[in-house]
Amino acid sequence: MLAASLSTLTPRMRFNFSKPKIENFVFKLHYKLTVTILLAFVILVCGREYFGEHIKCISDQGVPNHVIQTYCFFMATFTIVRHYNESLLEGGFLPHPGVGPILASDETLHHTYYQWVPFVLFIQSICFYLPHYIWKKKEGGRIKALVDGLQYAGLALAEEDMKFGATTVPSKKTIENRIDVIKKDIILRLRVSRTWSTWLVAMEVVNLLHVMFQIWMINLFLNGKFISLGASVLRYKEWSMIADPLETIFPKVTKCTFHKFGPSGSIQQHDALCVMALNIIHEKIYVVLWFWLLFLFIASALAVIWRMISFFLYRRSLRFNELLLRHASHRKFNPYNVIQVVNGCKFADWLFLYYLAKNMKGIVFQQLFERLAEELQKRDMPFDQNGHEEKGAEPVLLGKVDYADETLPLKQDLKEKSN
Repeated sequence: MLAASLSTLTPRMRFNFSKPKIENFVFKLHYKLTVTILLAFVILVCGREYFGEHIKCISDQGVPNHVIQTYCFFMATFTIVRHYNESLLEGGFLPHPGVGPILASDETLHHTYYQWVPFVLFIQSICFYLPHYIWKKKEGGRIKALVDGLQYAGLALAEEDMKFGATTVPSKKTIENRIDVIKKDIILRLRVSRTWSTWLVAMEVVNLLHVMFQIWMINLFLNGKFISLGASVLRYKEWSMIADPLETIFPKVTKCTFHKFGPSGSIQQHDALCVMALNIIHEKIYVVLWFWLLFLFIASALAVIWRMISFFLYRRSLRFNELLLRHASHRKFNPYNVIQVVNGCKFADWLFLYYLAKNMKGIVFQQLFERLAEELQKRDMPFDQNGHEEKGAEPVLLGKVDYADETLPLKQDLKEKSN
């Protein structure tokens, strides 16, 4: 008896207790992995005790060291373009790339970004999390409210609910009632409220535009050198050479000029040589960011293109729908039911059903899909003979009701069933 029960329960005891899936993998790359990378960079840059001071300057005895260091940190340092000469550096005529005597006609590169790197990285992490925060607020927990309590649907064998501590295993009747509630909730929103899917697609587009904006901002932050940074690194082969391509953007040694009044009132100029200790970290950070943002841009663009392909194929290809539904729920569906459901809803409804399939047990979603197809048979087909979409008939079962709270029908139906 016990062996028979275990053999019956074993294939059913597969549970998924993860959070509801309300976005795709690319969306998660933005607010999970990218935010984690940026915050790790902030901690790395702020770990001064491991890499020394941000800046250390040496000058003549006319200015105290702490004064010249503070001044050069706040007022920025510079390098001279003429002195990025590999042959002069190898010959020992220049001490460091970009550092040497300055003439009035010399072009200089001023470096001010190092003051703002930790702040910019932290703000970027917030910006990458913001689309997910907006989407989570707009989603309102609707998917969770619909599928909550169905985690143990595979164990629905008894005629009454069974409670084991804080866990409730639903009965067959409870599963039937829940499926009926979800079906009514979906029918109620056909051609009434499609904000869920609209916000999801909108935030996916925002993610793509945001990556482009971040690339443009970092390029502006690094004086127009970020766009070509990764390509320069890939083209550069001789890393043993002194003047590598990163030296012009993240110099390790720079110049600084301090002016003060002398004893007689004349202006004195003090030339300082500054060691930029953290630039060895900055260059690694922005090289990694270049490649990561490039990958994120490509992935985000492909995600938006996939949404566009889905929009054009969901009503034009039965095979496309069968493959996606099987991938989401690991179940086969009756082609007639698939056609009935697809013709009875718009893309926003179809997308919501797809995410519902990803969050429900396959057998439960299959039952829901069959009931939904049966219900939609009572509606007129929303296409004319030329294939143009027309306004479909109102749901026969519930009629058209506009709810402000997207989980209200679910709560209302549950309350009615409990009474």
